[in-house]
Parts: sequence; C-alpha cells; structure tokens
Amino acid sequence: MKKVIFIDSVHPILAERLEAAGYVCEWKNELDREEILDTLKDYEGAVIRSKFKFDREVFDAAPNLKWIARSGAGMENIDTKLAEERRVKCFNSPEGNRDAVAEHAIGMLLALFNQLIQADAEVRKGEWNREKNRGIELRGKTVGILGYGFMGEAFAQRLQGFGVNIIAYDKYKSGFGNDFVQEVDLPTLFEQTDVLSIHLPLTEETTFMVNEEFINRFKKPIYLINTARGKNVKTADLVVALKNEKILGACLDVLEYEKTSFESLKADELPEAFQYLSKSNKVILSPHVAGWTQKSYVKLSTVLAEKILRQ
Repeated sequence: MKKVIFIDSVHPILAERLEAAGYVCEWKNELDREEILDTLKDYEGAVIRSKFKFDREVFDAAPNLKWIARSGAGMENIDTKLAEERRVKCFNSPEGNRDAVAEHAIGMLLALFNQLIQADAEVRKGEWNREKNRGIELRGKTVGILGYGFMGEAFAQRLQGFGVNIIAYDKYKSGFGNDFVQEVDLPTLFEQTDVLSIHLPLTEETTFMVNEEFINRFKKPIYLINTARGKNVKTADLVVALKNEKILGACLDVLEYEKTSFESLKADELPEAFQYLSKSNKVILSPHVAGWTQKSYVKLSTVLAEKILRQ
C-alpha cells in the first residue's frame, strides 16, 4: 500500500485525488511530534503546512519516505538539502495562492493610501473628517518588487492599469522583464522605488534582510508592503524608519513575532515595537491571510495533487 500521512489540515480534495490514484491517506493532524515520529516509518508520503518541521530527527524516523508535500509556498520548515540527500522529493504549491497574495497586497496598499481603515472607524463613531482623511494616488509612483517568483510576478500583473512604473529585483532570477515590468539591479531599486513590496522566501540570507542599513539605502522615503515572511523585516528597525519618516507607511500581513504555526499570537506578550505598529495609523496589519482565500484553499491542494501524481 502507498500510504500518506496528513500532518496538517489541508483541503480534502488532495486526499480525494490521491485515494482515487491508489494511495491510502491517513489524517494524523491531532498527533503531537513524538507520536508522529513513532508512526512515520509506515508512510511514503507526508503532507504538511507550516507547523511541523522536517529536520534530521524526522527524516531518520521515516526511512520509507519518498516525498513531502507542503501546502503553500515557503519551504523553510523542510531541510531540503537533507531531503535531496535522502532522495525525498519536495513539493510546494505557490501557484495555488499567488493570485490571492497579489490581490491582498493591492487591497492593503489602496487602503493605506486612502486611509480607509481610519476613515471607516471614524464614520462609525459619527466623525466626518474629510480633510484629515484626504488620500494619495498610486498613479505615477514607482513600485519596486523585491523577489520575482510566483508572488512577485502576480503582484506586478495586478498593478497593470494603475498607471505605475513597475521595477523588480531578484538576485537569483534574470531575463524576466517584459512590457509591464522592468528588471533592475539592486542600486536601481534603491534609487527609484516609492513603494517596496517584499516577495522573498525565508532563508538565512533573507532573514532580517530589510533592516536599518537596507532601509536607509533608499533614495526617497518609501511605503513598505510585506506579504512574504515576517522575519524578512526587522521590526524594531521598521519602527525607527516609520518614526523618522524614512518609511511613510507599512502594510504587514506577516510579523517577525509569529510562531511557527502562525496561530497563537498574544499582543500583550509582544515587544514595544509591535505595540507601536498596532497603534499607528500609518500601518495596516492582517493575520497572515494574504494567501488564505476560499479559492486558494482548494487550489493549493489541487496543485499539490497534480505535482504528486505526475512524479
């Protein structure tokens, strides 16, 4: 029997597709880590999201493992080098939620520029502050995209029609420029950007990449969007930049302080930098839901099923 363990919850269409192809799918997302380690030897496939880490201990407990399917884009919770050594294939599904992430980023940016969160709260209290809530326009600005994978490209596509200049930098990708996005080097990104949108994976290289030194290299004050990983940005340095107006506003779907599961965040236990963000009308926050739509929930599992069944 080809057995698959579901360690995290995903849309059931993945199990349905695999079972139709002859796999036996077992949902074990209620087990703790030690219980999972005890049973992994029975499976050739594993399905995860973000909370479970595939490190050496896990690989050692899974001698029959042939593949790991990660529902989502980031692969930071899998030791991919070790997986390659053990000849374990790793699948992810950034194609499944790229549209959701791009639309969410656009929505946050427009809400920030037009003061929609603040204005909505004031009108609900009977306050009618038109001048205070005068917005700014996106048209004519240069949007810099940092990282041009599935998410960065989808964001660039959504920006068409807004009358913006779109530039993108990706250290590990080239030749992607086209009619609506200009491929640039990092100095040009720093020189021209008005709005910076981060679309990076979380690696040793990108952890806290957006820090004080990085922020201060921009020629102009910028707006910042992060729908990638919280630890791409050093929050304390972001707060300093917001205070001195090197960063004019920020849209943050992800936070440095998120736990691995992204599900247990207690505001009163977070540092002073977060307290500033939570009170600032120059900041819009959301709980890591940019890629978390009704449609993407299905697409993430559908994409994984297709990749697994093609191997």
